[in-house]
Amino acid sequence: MRKSVGATRGEPAPGGIDEDGKMKIATWNVNSIRARQQRLLGWLRRTEPDVLCLQELKVVEEAFPHEAIAEAGYHAAVFGQKTYNGVAVLSREKPSHIQPGMDDDVDDPQARLLGVEVAGVQIVSAYVPNGQEVGSEKHAYKLDWLRRLTLYIGRRFSPSDRLVLCGDFNVAMDDRDVTRPADWADSVLCDGASRQALGRIRDWGFVDVFRKFHADGGLYSWWDYRMLGFQKNNGLRIDHIFASQPMAARCTGAEIDRQERKGPKPSDHAPVVAVFAD
Repeated sequence: MRKSVGATRGEPAPGGIDEDGKMKIATWNVNSIRARQQRLLGWLRRTEPDVLCLQELKVVEEAFPHEAIAEAGYHAAVFGQKTYNGVAVLSREKPSHIQPGMDDDVDDPQARLLGVEVAGVQIVSAYVPNGQEVGSEKHAYKLDWLRRLTLYIGRRFSPSDRLVLCGDFNVAMDDRDVTRPADWADSVLCDGASRQALGRIRDWGFVDVFRKFHADGGLYSWWDYRMLGFQKNNGLRIDHIFASQPMAARCTGAEIDRQERKGPKPSDHAPVVAVFAD
């Protein structure tokens, strides 16, 4: 797979940290940028994040809607893949130090990780493999991918850095993040090995900033399209914003935009948003 990343096409209006000294960082698995383009553009207009990490683009870089994103006021760094996967970071301020993949010499054709720097903050957009079924080859790939991500974070960053790791992790951290824990206990979204693997990443020095403000749980970011998952609120919180201690100390709030899961042709994921003071 080609490793080059699309920098900015077009020149959106200057941005960065808001005039009130706050930086809004969000993550959203859009489940096809083609299918969700108009929803994405509308959400950007309404919520005006400074940075938005996207996952599951399902397009190569050349097919990404660079012009429409630029017209909305955003630069786009993209690491795409035909039909599957694909990640991006949209930002009002032009990103720098764009790094696709984990740069670990592993021959992995899947486009699942993209790191950039925006306004002095290191941003990483991650799309962790689903794993399909516990004990399968895809599950083994998921666990190994999380292992590689742990090494990548430790190799490239320091816990004292201003770092935010966002994305669809395909793991609910604990049973507070699951409507029906017993029903999901044996799934790849809740199995012990996946939770432990994600826990090792968190233990590097990250804070789950959403949990910081919603300790009781009961709030979810993903609902299956099948079996009226959203209507029955049979959800899981598998989309996370992890911040290093310096960034977590600045976090003033975090929410899930559940409204974006409603209406015609939604993604099966809702955006997760965190705000950081300057």
